[in-house]
Amino acid sequence: MTTAEAYAKFGSREARGVSPTYERLSQAVAHDDDLLALLDGLPPAKRQPNLLLGVVRWLGGPVDDPVAFHDYVLTHWPAIEAQMLTRATQTNEAGRCAVLLPVLAALPQPLALLEVGASAGLCLYPDRYGYRYGDHQVGSGEPVLDCAATGLVPPARVPRVVWRAGLDLNPLDVTDPDDVSWLDALIWPEQAHRRARLRAAAAVAAADPPLLVRGDLVDDLPALAARAPADATLVVFHTSVLYQVPRPRRDAFVRLVRELPGHWVANEGSEVLRYDALPEPPNDAHHNVLALDGKPLAWARGHGQEMTWFG
Repeated sequence: MTTAEAYAKFGSREARGVSPTYERLSQAVAHDDDLLALLDGLPPAKRQPNLLLGVVRWLGGPVDDPVAFHDYVLTHWPAIEAQMLTRATQTNEAGRCAVLLPVLAALPQPLALLEVGASAGLCLYPDRYGYRYGDHQVGSGEPVLDCAATGLVPPARVPRVVWRAGLDLNPLDVTDPDDVSWLDALIWPEQAHRRARLRAAAAVAAADPPLLVRGDLVDDLPALAARAPADATLVVFHTSVLYQVPRPRRDAFVRLVRELPGHWVANEGSEVLRYDALPEPPNDAHHNVLALDGKPLAWARGHGQEMTWFG
């Protein structure tokens, strides 16, 4: 896929109906030869729309007008390029816990959670948040995470978590204002509710920080998994992470995680982890496939706002 195609696809599949600002900008970039030439000078993994848009927002650049965006990027490209080369899209959306919760609540309790690509670890607290699936509410914590769920009987209670750890190439610290400002910049412009949710979830994590380890998802996973308490069910999970991992390394991770004790919960795009005979997704928006131990269970939107359970 060319850079232009990647930006056009992002606008039509991920941003459409969610962020008019990013839909408009990504389509403009897809047809902007000047910006495409700059992006194509970056390593392929660093050309992604969320990274460019997040860096421009973090630097204080304009995102509400494609012409102003074009001019800003051309003028400030050295600073933008430096940030794109050193930063990564580490969207840490606590709302994703809403699609993980039905799986986690059904596993043998208590749980030892290990998130791969944990960012600041906000998805390691599914037991601390509240949830709303239509009229059904689960848990009493804050923030309350809303999820439109089809074909699902919501769980009766939140899981019991006795150990939580994360693995990331560049873990973020919710007590560091610079790290939190980067997480904020990754939230799409119109989504004030996600900013409020970030602040509430960050307060939860800061009050009881998780174990976050800087490391590789293959080389360093076994040692961290071995630190989980033996009397808890180990759950290795990840959401929208593996698309950033080259396929040979991705395949090595899948082989490794299948050999670990406990369970593996994946929430990735169908083009990232492939499954046989998936049903048609409910609409044209981008969906992940929620899977347990390699078995696909549901379509799930990327920020946890919606899920469609398979029959």
